[in-house]
Amino acid sequence: MNNPILVTGSHRSGTTWVGKMLSANEDLAYISEPLNVLHRPGVFRVPVKYWYSYITHENENDYLPAFQELLNFQYHLWLEIKSLSSIKDFLRMGRDFRIFSKANLEGQRTLIKDPFALFSSAWFAEKLNCQVVITLRHPAGFTSSLKRLGWHFDFDNLLNQPLLMRDHLEKDRSAMQSVDKNDIVTQGALLWKFIYRFVHLTSNLFPHFNLVRHEDLSLDPVTGFQNLYQKLGLDFTEKVKTKILNSSSSENPNKLSKNKTHSVNLDSRANLDNWKKILTPEEISKIRAITEDTSHHFYSEQDW
Repeated sequence: MNNPILVTGSHRSGTTWVGKMLSANEDLAYISEPLNVLHRPGVFRVPVKYWYSYITHENENDYLPAFQELLNFQYHLWLEIKSLSSIKDFLRMGRDFRIFSKANLEGQRTLIKDPFALFSSAWFAEKLNCQVVITLRHPAGFTSSLKRLGWHFDFDNLLNQPLLMRDHLEKDRSAMQSVDKNDIVTQGALLWKFIYRFVHLTSNLFPHFNLVRHEDLSLDPVTGFQNLYQKLGLDFTEKVKTKILNSSSSENPNKLSKNKTHSVNLDSRANLDNWKKILTPEEISKIRAITEDTSHHFYSEQDW
């Protein structure tokens, strides 16, 4: 295996942007979301049942062989062919097969972009020797993105994982069980709290993890990514700089259309305060009240 990089954080926190900008120098093979419950079996052959699956030494036998195959760029072509159900699937197969083939030929280093690996980040570091990058986004920014897209979160994904509940979330059981399934704002605020409380505690145990705030990268993308490149031992070339500038240019839209949720071309500065237009004052107050015992570790009074 090749000293891989894991880019994780909450979904809607900029993991795609960070992953794409880190792999801009083409020394990295960009692998997207093996722990997404809808992932392609050619990339990762193990079915994933829950969003934010928790992997530890106690259940690693279910995942470790498949991740070792992924890091060795073993593409499971026959599994992928058997799973095809649309033209879109077929085109994805071609894309992924090319990524794995090129990585094998050129000896590329693996970059796994996967927000849903967040609770498993310590395992990725210890078992797979990953350098870990964790993205943060303001709780109101994160929640407003879910509201705008209409993305609910079913907390059964967490409640049905006994190891995750035992190790990190048992005290939150009643909050998860009582949340209104139609209340995206409360869902988003609670999920942010659980995720970044974990990040705060984990970063104390793993000080070499690289925490980057989406807002800081948005305000000064070149400096932020240059620092990250240096920490990860990557070459920051003029080509990389140009790609970063193009992705964050003021000529890009200040918010993405709902059918382009994974685009990385955005006016990064103008996008920062969109949450103040999307959320009501009452919703902002609710988000702050739910998250403030964690959010103060990452965001100041002025950030609200």
